[in-house]
Amino acid sequence: MSTVGIVVEYNPLHNGHLYHLQQSKKITQAENVVAVMSGNFLQRGEPALADKRARTEMALRAGCDLVLELPVAYSSQPAQWFAYGAIAVLDASGVVDSLCFGSESGELASLQQLASLLAEEPEAFSPLLAARLKEGLPYPSAFTSAAEAYLREKGLDEHAYSLTQPNHTLGLHYLIALRKLGSAIVPYTLRREKSGYGQTEITDTKIASATALRKLLLGESGSLDQLAAYVPESTLAILRRETQAGRAPIHWESFSRPLFHELLRQSAPSLSEFAEVSEGLEYRIRGVLSELPEYSVEALLQALKTKRYTRTKLQRTLLRILLGHRKAQLSPERLADGVDYIRVLGFTSRGQRLLRDMRRKAKVPVVSSAARHDSSFLAMDAQAAGVYSLAFRDAQPSDALRDFTLPPVRLSDKMV
Repeated sequence: MSTVGIVVEYNPLHNGHLYHLQQSKKITQAENVVAVMSGNFLQRGEPALADKRARTEMALRAGCDLVLELPVAYSSQPAQWFAYGAIAVLDASGVVDSLCFGSESGELASLQQLASLLAEEPEAFSPLLAARLKEGLPYPSAFTSAAEAYLREKGLDEHAYSLTQPNHTLGLHYLIALRKLGSAIVPYTLRREKSGYGQTEITDTKIASATALRKLLLGESGSLDQLAAYVPESTLAILRRETQAGRAPIHWESFSRPLFHELLRQSAPSLSEFAEVSEGLEYRIRGVLSELPEYSVEALLQALKTKRYTRTKLQRTLLRILLGHRKAQLSPERLADGVDYIRVLGFTSRGQRLLRDMRRKAKVPVVSSAARHDSSFLAMDAQAAGVYSLAFRDAQPSDALRDFTLPPVRLSDKMV
């Protein structure tokens, strides 16, 4: 059985995602789709609108056969480690033949060429990157600038690679990860249509970015009805159910109290021990706390934001503090080791057959509960799920143990 892997967040799953899913099967001629999906906290350092179980169900009803979790150790990282973790999960599964990701151009050749140049971080590239990081550029900007300079030194046209486009950069890191892992997975790319990554305005009657949809829903006059034209019926129904149950919509302000509790009890030196806290950010955090007009995460982000400290960087930093993630837990050496388990979030009847195959072929243990495997990364996932449950309207202690007590989401073929 041929199987295509996709990397998703589905926050929430919308018509553009549905197009990508369907086209991924078409262009790879795959029979099955395996999605590796971020859990409750996402790449930009934001909490997911709905929890990973709800978004897993969205994925299965849209046509995914098997959904695997991208550990929180990787899911809230810059593109380099986010991509590496996702590819590590797909490669370790032993059942994924191809990868299909979205890009602005839909052209793979130039990205493949650049990936072959950068996969081993050549001696000429490393100092270019280090110099830009020393200037205070955030990693994505530093990487792009260094890559463009490296291409010029090689006599290549940096404009041909479109590295200022976010999907191109992420796609490049997928390709680099494939090479670093020595993976046999064959990559494909699909041109992103009608709505750009992170586009905040809606310019089409059926396609809108997840960012624009969240902005619409979380606005003062936002409602689920306003999303109807842009998401599958199944997504809308799941969001309605989760909203009625008090488990959605979740956003940063949902964690205001636990976050400020943690910030107020930490000294500047102790803050410096958390992952993502660098370049004196610990002193800036302590310095602005007493100047805030209210205990608001948005107010804190606005007070902290500078050219050096972008919003995304700050969100990731605050998330690591909220979740208690220390630098030692997320060192480059530990991240480079890859995953030591695969967590199954959900499957259909077809996916169950694929799962049986995966259990025989996977390079690491396949687990369905946080209680079934001893791993520092899996423990971090379970702890993150517990913290996320604090945002539920009627949170119960049992909600914090969902990773231990609830089985994977399972849908029969008739339900999809």
